[in-house]
Amino acid sequence: MTLKTILAKPFANYIAKKINKWANNPITTQQNVLNYLIAKAQHTKFGQDHKFSTIKSYSDFVTQVPVRDYEGIRHYIDRVVAGEPNILWKGKPLYFAKTSGTTSGSKYIPITKDSISSHTNAARNAILLYIKETGNIDFVNGKMIFLQGSPVLQTKNGIKLGRLSGIVAHYIPKYLQKNRMPSWDTNCIEDWDTKVNAIVNETHNQNMTVIGGIPSWVQMYFEKLQKQSNQPIGTIFKNFKLFIFGGVNFEPYRNKFETLIGRKVDSIELYPASEGFFAFQDKQNEKGMLLQLNSGIFYEFIKADDFFAEQPKRIGIESVELGVNYVIIVSTTAGLWAYNIGDTVEFTSLKPYRVIVSGRIKHFISAFGEHVIGKEVEQALQEATEGKNIAVTEFTVAPKINTQNELPYHEWFIEFETPPKNNVALQHAIDQSLQKQNSYYFDLIEGKVLQPLKISVVKKDGFRQYMKSIGKLGGQNKIPRLSNNRKIAEALAKFLVTHEEEN
Repeated sequence: MTLKTILAKPFANYIAKKINKWANNPITTQQNVLNYLIAKAQHTKFGQDHKFSTIKSYSDFVTQVPVRDYEGIRHYIDRVVAGEPNILWKGKPLYFAKTSGTTSGSKYIPITKDSISSHTNAARNAILLYIKETGNIDFVNGKMIFLQGSPVLQTKNGIKLGRLSGIVAHYIPKYLQKNRMPSWDTNCIEDWDTKVNAIVNETHNQNMTVIGGIPSWVQMYFEKLQKQSNQPIGTIFKNFKLFIFGGVNFEPYRNKFETLIGRKVDSIELYPASEGFFAFQDKQNEKGMLLQLNSGIFYEFIKADDFFAEQPKRIGIESVELGVNYVIIVSTTAGLWAYNIGDTVEFTSLKPYRVIVSGRIKHFISAFGEHVIGKEVEQALQEATEGKNIAVTEFTVAPKINTQNELPYHEWFIEFETPPKNNVALQHAIDQSLQKQNSYYFDLIEGKVLQPLKISVVKKDGFRQYMKSIGKLGGQNKIPRLSNNRKIAEALAKFLVTHEEEN
């Protein structure tokens, strides 16, 4: 038994007690966070413009601080990027997390001295609560890998700039650095294919016990390992005990992962974003992730169905309901105020508050008023393939509006690892599940406004080739589950299986 294993359980118990304290007092905790944020930022430019000194209640905050997205606060962010202090938060940020925006080009999300801990502590706490719950500690002595972007940072007007995962890589605790893989030089490789090949070469003979990353990119790593050794991952890494993931729903990948690994391993789901680390899975047998209410983040919610109304109602944590699709709005110690991060969530528990990510407010299909969201298409595919010899590598959905001599429909682009024997039967099963979940979609099918969905089969590695073609292979990049336009669909056209190939 090593010093790390000796200390792991008492440290896990200590952290669990701290978390339970605020989790059991959620409303007071969130009110204290809001009060702290307002007091800390009242002398900033944003605080002065929005009269923070007069805010005495949540209703005052709602009145004086409107909900905005990145474009809405860009004129403030541009000043922060230019090097001005005290604009959105006291002083200057330590970093900018650079992300790609659809309308804004590159987005620069500030990370401050006060907010960096929300990014670095949450993943650690997730692992500690896993130790507390399961008693499993042996994995702390093995090697750990988190597939991520390059930690090489640039500098912009004196402020360091990079991808979120690359920034966080600079905060690995000293007691884990000897366990951490890959090497620094390998982690700095920008080209994703080259990087994964280098990681395979560095790790294939190591005692890997914890592996983490976005599922689609971890799958790529596993497949390369398996191709090299012709063995299941669970045989290559006999002590592989824990898979940590975030960014997308794992369920569409689960069967493929269990096949690649050759056995089941425990997993922990995380909900990190450039704007903050919002939630993590705190229980192995509970659905949803524990919302981080004491991390310098104040949460508001707007019902997704009402979001595009003229004055949608904003509510705090105390007013949310189970099973409702909400747009999540955050105010943070990084200086984001009533900020729409673009995600939608549903609460699976109110004691404590747990959420699942149900999709993106911009990632939906409502070309005909059907309001289909990411969670619904993922569940439909899962139900249609469950218990059948069908394995899906990746998929996305888009509306097919302009059709000749037939009704429009939803087009599903699916890459199969193990294809179905009958595509038509799979189409029908997915469509039936979607109709059960979404009454708008059901009505459109029944009313013959839409015809049932159709599947277009994507070639082996087609999605990866598509992502590479647009410069988004690897890192934190992922395929949207659905789109309300044909931009991705049109780009995927050259990666489809032809009728000749099908036959």
